[in-house]
Amino acid sequence: MNIHGDVISPFVRMCLVTAHEVGLKDRVKLVPTVVRPAEVNPVLSKLSPIGKIPVLETDHGHAIHDSRVIMEYLAHVAGEKDFIPNDGVKRFRVLTLMSLAQSIADAAVLLRYEMVQRPEEMRWPEYKSRLKARIMDSLVHIETDWMDDLKGVNAASVAVACMLGYIDFRHDALNWRSPCPDLAEFAARFNKRMSMEAWPLT
Repeated sequence: MNIHGDVISPFVRMCLVTAHEVGLKDRVKLVPTVVRPAEVNPVLSKLSPIGKIPVLETDHGHAIHDSRVIMEYLAHVAGEKDFIPNDGVKRFRVLTLMSLAQSIADAAVLLRYEMVQRPEEMRWPEYKSRLKARIMDSLVHIETDWMDDLKGVNAASVAVACMLGYIDFRHDALNWRSPCPDLAEFAARFNKRMSMEAWPLT
């Protein structure tokens, strides 16, 4: 199986770490793929009309996207039922926290685009401030209401760890650890896992 993308993307990294955690690290290969906001990647567009990373190309040549679907697919292929639990209450807690982490990551990527990719004369200060507020408010929400759900290794904890890694890599000026000490402790602990160390941000 091939995952098309760039490990700097929090969404791509979530999928690669997932493959490692569910026991498929030797069956999944990263195909380095460059994407830019205003350009079409012709190879990627053949796999996915939306043209975004990540895209997983299965052993049978089928394309699967986006990251949430890829993570569930990998868990399904591995027969790893605890990664996204079947039990209703646990399942939707994991899926909701995973969705929150991916929404924060999305805001962080958009913030990066606003600060670096968009021409300076077209940048929108109020939008940048709103993105920062979304990120920080959501991290405090996790700190306040979701820490018990981060005790295990599942789709949610992988998504949160990779999201935090991206924020550290691109937005260290946010200083998110100050209001979120428990979340910081989680990140320090989870970053030591072999799955995270196997896919470092460089």
